[in-house]
Order: sequence, then structure tokens, then C-alpha cells
Amino acid sequence: QVRLVESGGGLVQAGDSLRLSCTASEVIFSMYSMGWFRQAPRGKEREFVARISGSGGATYVADSLQGRFTISRDNAKNTVYLQMNSLKPEDTGVYVCAASLRGTGRYNYWGQGTQVTVSS
Repeated sequence: QVRLVESGGGLVQAGDSLRLSCTASEVIFSMYSMGWFRQAPRGKEREFVARISGSGGATYVADSLQGRFTISRDNAKNTVYLQMNSLKPEDTGVYVCAASLRGTGRYNYWGQGTQVTVSS
């Protein structure tokens, strides 16, 4: 069982930046590609934010977020990061990280999430 713990959320003003972290329990972290998702308030569907390969060599950020959000990882620390710049009120939500074991084609483990609130 892989345990994922997110941190770094908070209340910020529009235009500010935040860096979220997601740390995994002791696993061979490089065997997992990692993703970030967010759940907006009021029952909106979960939205894909970004993903990164196990080595960190391949990344993808949702088209609507490119230029503001960056995903990275440090396999020595079992941690994946989401750098969020120029935050907007519509970025408000619970940000959740997920781990996909190589070869499974799906996200196998999910964290509990960290709240990000952007005030206007």
C-alpha cells in the first residue's frame, strides 16, 4: 500500500504563488508516474491538472494551465511538486496527488488532498 500525503495548500490572494508537495511512503518511487488533480467546490467534477513520468523526464500540464503550473519530482525524496503561479480564484479547490504504477495504466493510489483557496 502506498500512502500519499499532500501539503502546501492554503489561502492566498489572486496573483500569488503556491508550491504543493506530495510525499509517498517508502516505495520504489521511480516506478510510479504521478499526477495532480483538483476538485473544485460545489460538486464540480474532478479535473486533471498535471502528470509526470517516473523518471521525471516527461511532463504534461493541462492545456488551460500551461504557463502557470509546473510539475516536478525529486525521487530521492519520494516527492512530487506542483508549482502554481499567478493563481486565480477559479484555481480554488482540493488538490490531490495520485500514483500510477508502471504498466497498470491507471492511478492506483490517491492522497487525501490539500485545500487551495484563492481570494480575489
